[in-house]
Amino acid sequence: MRFKGISHVEFSVLNYEESIKFYDRMFGWLGYNSFWTMNLGYCSTYYVARYPFPHSYIGIQPAEAGAKLTPNEHATGIHHIALWGKGKKEINQFYDEFLLKEGVTVTDTPAEYPIYAPGYYAVFFTDPTGIRWELAHIPSIPTPWSILKTLKALKQKGKNHPAKEMIRNLPSKQDLSKA
Repeated sequence: MRFKGISHVEFSVLNYEESIKFYDRMFGWLGYNSFWTMNLGYCSTYYVARYPFPHSYIGIQPAEAGAKLTPNEHATGIHHIALWGKGKKEINQFYDEFLLKEGVTVTDTPAEYPIYAPGYYAVFFTDPTGIRWELAHIPSIPTPWSILKTLKALKQKGKNHPAKEMIRNLPSKQDLSKA
C-alpha cells in the first residue's frame, strides 16, 4: 500500500518575481522551507514542509504563455490545491495575519465545510496568477457533533451515508492485467 501521496507539483506563473515574493512570504508564514532555487535553462523555486527529507514539494516557475486564471470558471486544469493546516486556530491566524495583511484575494473566508468531512475547516484564496489555494484542516479524530453535521449536510444534498456514497472500488494491477 502506498503511504505517500503527491511527490511534487509545479506551477507556471505569469510574473515570476512577484509570485516568488508572494510564495516566499506565504510559505514562510506557514513554516515551509525553500530548498532549491536555480536556473537550469528555466528558473524554478521549490518549497517543502519538511526539510531535509521532503515528503512532497511545490515548484514555481515562469510561464511562457497564458493569462491570469479564473478558478470560478472551472476551466480545464487545476481548480485548486489544498495545503494541510494545523487547525482552526492556524487557519484563522493565517487569514487575519497573512491573507488580509498582504491584500491577498480571498475567495472563501475561513469556515467549516461539513459536506467535505467531519470537522473540515478551510480558507480559499488566489495567488497573483489566479491559482486558487486552500489551507484546510481535517481533525484526526472528529467529534461526534461534527460527524452528525456531516451526515446532516450530506442528507440535505440528497446523498447516502458517506461509506456508500464516497468510496469506490478501483481496479487493481491484477484486475487490469486480466483485461
